Amino acid sequence: MEITGRIKKIFETQNVTASFKKRELVVTTQEQYPQDILIEFTQDKTDVLNAYKEGAEVKVSINIRGREWINPEGVAKYFNSIQGWRIEALTPEQPTENGGGYQDFAPAPPVDTFGSSDDDDLPF
Repeated sequence: MEITGRIKKIFETQNVTASFKKRELVVTTQEQYPQDILIEFTQDKTDVLNAYKEGAEVKVSINIRGREWINPEGVAKYFNSIQGWRIEALTPEQPTENGGGYQDFAPAPPVDTFGSSDDDDLPF
């Protein structure tokens, strides 16, 4: 499955145990009723998020995971999680001075075409 949208938040990597780490990402879908979807990347997949910045438009490949938990009273509870395993940029990245990320483009400054030049070489 895939989710497309704009990155709203990228969290820091969490070391859950000595051998397990995860990193979460929130993607806001771009539909009539936008949704903020929390996606977790685990283990070696946490590093793929290093190349992305908040605000980027992306397509994330996901798997939906479900599990059962029996509480102390013996009642079964069910939980779902969304695990990402690949992420792709939907818009090309513009290099910046620091070598990555997205650059905001400002309009070019106006050019003085009538100038203060003393050359009057206009044909009229």
